[in-house]
Amino acid sequence: MPPSTHPIFWRDTALPFVELRQVADGRHVSYTPHFHKEWSIGAILAGKSEFVCEGRLHKVKAGTLVMMNPNVVHACNPLQDSPWAYYMMHLDKQWLSSLLSNTKVTARAEWQDTPLDTLDIPSFYEEFTTVCTHLMSTSFSSNQKHESLQNYLLSLFTHLYNTIENPPPIPPINTLYKVANYLNQYCLENTPIKRLSAEFGLSTGYLNRTFKQQFNMTPHAYRLNCRIQSTQEALKAGNTIVEVAHDAGFSDQAHFQRVFKQRVAATPNQYRHTVC
Repeated sequence: MPPSTHPIFWRDTALPFVELRQVADGRHVSYTPHFHKEWSIGAILAGKSEFVCEGRLHKVKAGTLVMMNPNVVHACNPLQDSPWAYYMMHLDKQWLSSLLSNTKVTARAEWQDTPLDTLDIPSFYEEFTTVCTHLMSTSFSSNQKHESLQNYLLSLFTHLYNTIENPPPIPPINTLYKVANYLNQYCLENTPIKRLSAEFGLSTGYLNRTFKQQFNMTPHAYRLNCRIQSTQEALKAGNTIVEVAHDAGFSDQAHFQRVFKQRVAATPNQYRHTVC
């Protein structure tokens, strides 16, 4: 049994669209601003913390749900001297979009961002923690876990989307999003930002400034975050830490460990181990 300070990761090959983490004692956990490609939802189980999402600061406590849209920069860290425990779930947005459109929760086939960063409705909080308990339990089959998760998400998203009177239009793809897409697609390359700026017809200063305004991090930090996401996929696939670090361009193991832990709040070795 791992120490209470170590995160526990749950995954199921039969449910590849969901990953769950539980932290029982996160008083010393520290996240640098980062983002996920998945839609994420978490429950504060104990203590108080500061949750920054796309520049918005929230004081959250036990009983609060926090939500993060894909690719939105955020960080959640415990208040000084406060206990902190939480669940955090990541859901593949393509799978989630299909579920919501197929069940008529939304008329769109494309992903639609949720409008809230936090939710303080006890019934949704309690149901979410129940779903998390079921996922981590060995007493339920994968099909039962799938059904429990799906039923909860349909109820939650019906509530969330009903808070929007008119769904916002899908924004046009501007140059900054093209740069972000390039950084994501070629995150393992080390194209200098100066050269990247020229290729997209922008000055380096303008790109750095406007990119940070749009995405809440510099192009370099964005690429590094994408690179860490690629290492998470490789670790889940069973590759060794040495192989993963080398393939992601980290010649220094200590540097890889440090950058990974800053964004995942777990070591690569802790991340590789799961409960089923």
